[in-house]
Amino acid sequence: MTTPAERETASQHGPGPSGPTIVRTRADLRDAMAMWALTAPAATDRRAVVMTMGALHEGHLDLVRRARAEAGPGGQVLVTVFVNPLQFGAGEDLDAYPRDLDRDVSLLAETGADVVYAPTPDVVYPDGDPVVRVSAGQIGEVLEGAFRPGHLDGVLTVVLKLLHQTRPDVALFGQKDAQQLLAVRRMVRDLDLDVEVVGVPTRRDEDGLALSSRNAYLSAEERDSALALSRALRAGEQQATDGAGAAAVRATTSGILNEATDVVVDYLALVDPDTVEEVPPEHTGPALLLVAARVGTTRLIDNQAVDVVAPSDGNEPPGQEASRD
Repeated sequence: MTTPAERETASQHGPGPSGPTIVRTRADLRDAMAMWALTAPAATDRRAVVMTMGALHEGHLDLVRRARAEAGPGGQVLVTVFVNPLQFGAGEDLDAYPRDLDRDVSLLAETGADVVYAPTPDVVYPDGDPVVRVSAGQIGEVLEGAFRPGHLDGVLTVVLKLLHQTRPDVALFGQKDAQQLLAVRRMVRDLDLDVEVVGVPTRRDEDGLALSSRNAYLSAEERDSALALSRALRAGEQQATDGAGAAAVRATTSGILNEATDVVVDYLALVDPDTVEEVPPEHTGPALLLVAARVGTTRLIDNQAVDVVAPSDGNEPPGQEASRD
């Protein structure tokens, strides 16, 4: 049994001088996890996992920083880097998706990651495309699911596999992919998985654009057009706060998007944050404003949590004003 001094020395799980340990196979991953377990971490120390497809930006690094805090001083932070083919549809950017593992590892070394698990597809799917997959059910049939059939099924299948392989106490996901986060949380609840799921707020550039690995595809002019997404969401949030009503929230947001050059909207929705179902016009309380749009050839998503305030007297939602004839 290790002494407290030995445990304190052995449990310094921040990256060493050479950075985080990089593992490519399941066997090496198991060894890296077992080595941490042998240090007999304190009861409050946990393993935290962040799942990424690489091409890391500050939004990903926010997840890793939060993972470091969730894991505890002697905990283990494990980051997966895997471009999952199951979540890409025909004609999507699987082959073109940016990949730069050396850069990713360098960033993770500065952010507190202990282990980087970067498997190839034949490691994650040793028998090729899996016959048995996870279904996102109704959550996967609307919004992203309607425009990208099978996308959320592919996400949940790889998330479940990586949860089994990494066995974390806590898994962290970005709130920018709001429908994905909801689907993961529902899978964890419905399938009785023993892991805590933590959502981390969206990181934005100073101009308001939500960070995304796909932002690299945007030209300068397209990036300027893409700012309409965050601008529209902010305007919708203000309408909700002002008591204008759900219909006005949708109308204001839609109007800004429709006026934007090079922005083609896939969907705009004001939904229940627990079910992703559209809220009725009379809805008050929490809601989630979601948008997906194409700017040039780049598809972007964004969202904003809103609190739809009940209209005060004399401030009825549009279409409900009393007759003044």
